[in-house]
Amino acid sequence: MNGVTRISLRGLAVIGVLAAGLLASCGSDGEGDATSSSVRTELPADDGSIISGTASSQSEGEFWRATEVVDGDTLYVVGPGGELKVRVLGINTPESGECFSEEASDALEDLVADANLVLVADQTDLDQFERSLRYVETAEGIDVGAALVAGGYAISRRYEPDVARDALYSDLQATAQRGQVGLWAPDACGDPVVEGMVIEVEVNSDAPGDDSENLNGEWVRFTSVADKPIDLDEWEVADESASHRYSFDGFVVDPGRSVTLYTGCGDDDADEVFWCDGKGAVWNNAGDTVFLRDPSGNLVAVFAYGESA
Repeated sequence: MNGVTRISLRGLAVIGVLAAGLLASCGSDGEGDATSSSVRTELPADDGSIISGTASSQSEGEFWRATEVVDGDTLYVVGPGGELKVRVLGINTPESGECFSEEASDALEDLVADANLVLVADQTDLDQFERSLRYVETAEGIDVGAALVAGGYAISRRYEPDVARDALYSDLQATAQRGQVGLWAPDACGDPVVEGMVIEVEVNSDAPGDDSENLNGEWVRFTSVADKPIDLDEWEVADESASHRYSFDGFVVDPGRSVTLYTGCGDDDADEVFWCDGKGAVWNNAGDTVFLRDPSGNLVAVFAYGESA
């Protein structure tokens, strides 16, 4: 899909629109069913927690307990099924060493410490790393993933086919963005490098033919509509995954000019740069999110397209 949006650094306000046309389709004890949870969307004023209806039906012996928080979206639990390494469904938090990763881990720790937990399955049992994919709730009915998104510690991420709570999490993220909460604050990672700057983001996620054999048919384009040059040196481009990261090296984009970042290899020039990391295609045809961060780690632009929008 080809999508264009315009993002203002001050508040990350989306003032652009999507363009049409280029996207092609490319239970153990203590666990419940994702569709059985009647998650309510209201946020209690005192702590911002999200309340769910699943946990109240559990007996004391069916609960799980957290034994270790690995990062903001992964933890070890022990309970009626032994020990599990759990990847919280529906969210993604900054990777270790990235801005706001420690805050996300601390937030998860606060939510699960000394709490009785319920693990709620969706469609997929394990991921490629043998982690159990579950929504996590407390005995009091707090939806942990939803609370992390609402607090600005996590990004809502759609994981097909496990999408039972995707609409709720996406709505909570939109509210957090509007409120500039947590990682959505313009200065979440330190003083912004620039202020009052506007950038347009355009994505061609579906290369002609086989994406893996036509990596330069896939690209993301950044256009400056600022009134002065923007030094992009050490600015980072990322997708929703933990594996795709690109850093600009000494690149300056002039007012009204664009820089196109191609996934494959080539020779950089004044208008084009090449990711060329040997990891294959980057942008998911069905939907993904483009993140642009300044050298401090602040989110300058966030553009979701397709199923991630």
